[in-house]
Amino acid sequence: MKIIILGAGQVGTSVAENLVSEANDITVVDLEPARLAALQDRFDLRTIVGNAASPSVLKSAGAEDADLLIAVTQSDQTNLCACKIAHTLFNLPTRIARVRSTDYIEHPELLDERNFAVDFSICPEQIVTDHIVKLIEFPEALQVLEFAGGMVSLVAVRAYEGGPLVGHQLSDMRKHLPQIDARIAAIYRRDTPIIPEGNTVIEADDEVFCLAATKDIRRVMRELRRMDKAVKRIMIAGGGNIGYRLAKAIEDHYQVKVIEFNKRRAEWLATHLHHTLVLQGDATDEDLLESENIDDMDLFLALTNDDENNIMSALLAKRMGARRVVALINRRAYVDLVQSGAIDIAISPALVSIGSLLAHVRRGDVAAVHSLRRGAAEALELVAHGDEKSSQVVGRRIEELPVIKGATIGCIVRREDGPGEGADGPNVAREGRYKVLIAHHDTVIQANDHVIVFVVSKRLVPRVEKLFQVGLGFF
Repeated sequence: MKIIILGAGQVGTSVAENLVSEANDITVVDLEPARLAALQDRFDLRTIVGNAASPSVLKSAGAEDADLLIAVTQSDQTNLCACKIAHTLFNLPTRIARVRSTDYIEHPELLDERNFAVDFSICPEQIVTDHIVKLIEFPEALQVLEFAGGMVSLVAVRAYEGGPLVGHQLSDMRKHLPQIDARIAAIYRRDTPIIPEGNTVIEADDEVFCLAATKDIRRVMRELRRMDKAVKRIMIAGGGNIGYRLAKAIEDHYQVKVIEFNKRRAEWLATHLHHTLVLQGDATDEDLLESENIDDMDLFLALTNDDENNIMSALLAKRMGARRVVALINRRAYVDLVQSGAIDIAISPALVSIGSLLAHVRRGDVAAVHSLRRGAAEALELVAHGDEKSSQVVGRRIEELPVIKGATIGCIVRREDGPGEGADGPNVAREGRYKVLIAHHDTVIQANDHVIVFVVSKRLVPRVEKLFQVGLGFF
């Protein structure tokens, strides 16, 4: 696929890194030569220095025969203009734009083909905010991801000594949860993936990825991890885009404090947040944290634009008694370093938001993609199409499918045409006209099923995509 990426910032770089590894023809456009030089040193791609909203620059980037435009510069106006130009002048088939301003998000008609011609818009700040909200709802989890419109959840937890399933085989899960079916999609032990089998034994400190119907996920997590007390008091360091969005989203349900260094921004926050205490100061100020009772905080979130500041404030908050700390970290190299220490969760904004883009680049019908394990693994929601003649998966039991070592089919979401009633076994959860089927060896995949697949390595993704592609004879 021939792809043009506009913007070589954190998001653009992360997109380029993910797509180059999948043998795509990539061209990156940015105004900063130094950024582009750094990209070319690391990856096999083409770069162009120039204004991303200039027709001549887009033409030089190959817009005339490109398959996909991803506009992720820091400027909404540049991204929107680039999409419009790509559509009007070059008839570029698919156009994705990063849109940060809520003004555009609240008026989606501005993005349609008659106006800015954006096929799909993403707001990384909102995606990260939604991700953090889920972590607040599930304080025991390392990662919480949703599929099939929220009907299925994939949760990563660290198994603890004394947990009901720790020291037992996975096949024992049915004894503990006779009315609920769940699937352990993957286990990481000392950063090494283990393909789960019925006789696999869970050990303390294993990082376990568990897939189940969203309504059942808390009960399943209880088998692996001691349930923390509910979060009530939250302190946010940084009142920027993400800090403000998060405070706005949670202030009606939690006791929230925001620390913002910039006085004018703090005053703006105080007028736009109605149930949040806004403090003007430095989140690494020990006296300030102590005076605001940091030791009573259930959760401390370091969400400034400065990685080092986030790391230091989170470490300080943890040392001073905050129960759980989370740090937003842009530099990928830092994420692995800090998460194994005192910081409970390190969030990479680029990795959290990359899945929304990848779903539009993957071959075949991919409804959702989530990046896992700091980008090393992935979970995909693929739609099965075709029939038994044209498809390698439709009409076949899972045990009959070609084996891709490291890829696990976790569950299936199936739409029903009937009234949606009747007695199913414990491996079925219903929601409206859909049902969630936890995958077993004899489960048969049907046309239009949404199949959720976990892959322990990104290198396996092309093989999984190929498996779900429909033969040309079907069309």
